[in-house]
Amino acid sequence: MSFGQSNQPRQYRMRQRLFALGEDFDIENADGQPVLHVDGKLLRIRETFVIQDLQGNEVATIRQKLVALRPSMTISRGGVELATIRKAWISLLSDRFGIEVAGGEDLSVVGDIFDHEYEIRRGGDVVAAVSKQWFTIRDTYGITVAPGEDDGMILGVAVALDELAHDPDEQQH
Repeated sequence: MSFGQSNQPRQYRMRQRLFALGEDFDIENADGQPVLHVDGKLLRIRETFVIQDLQGNEVATIRQKLVALRPSMTISRGGVELATIRKAWISLLSDRFGIEVAGGEDLSVVGDIFDHEYEIRRGGDVVAAVSKQWFTIRDTYGITVAPGEDDGMILGVAVALDELAHDPDEQQH
């Protein structure tokens, strides 16, 4: 199965808060079948997650930026940077993140990242929707990626947002 672009929306599900350094887990399709594997790299100076297809091919790599004024993570594929997610300056109301897409229009996040109820938008268009309401399994949330979007990059954005929103070390910044 390819994880580039599709002319149909695709649904995935992930387990909430499994994104700990050194932990591996699977991303499943809407039927609960594993379709991607996330390798949380242990013994790295910075947090790194590699999303792979079931044959071990890289779909996306998510890395914490070490030198940054604000908590940040980059998403790349084959050594080429696709996007950078940055936590906005402290907001009293909620966590805010900016998603800068290399060579494309930036994305925005609308909704509640901490509770996994949000949309990723490009301008006014929804490119992905994240919700835990779709599943009765505890600590599970779904991601629907719009047709024509790069599934690997969008799933990488979801992993990075979850890590940045829930990382206790980042709550101090």
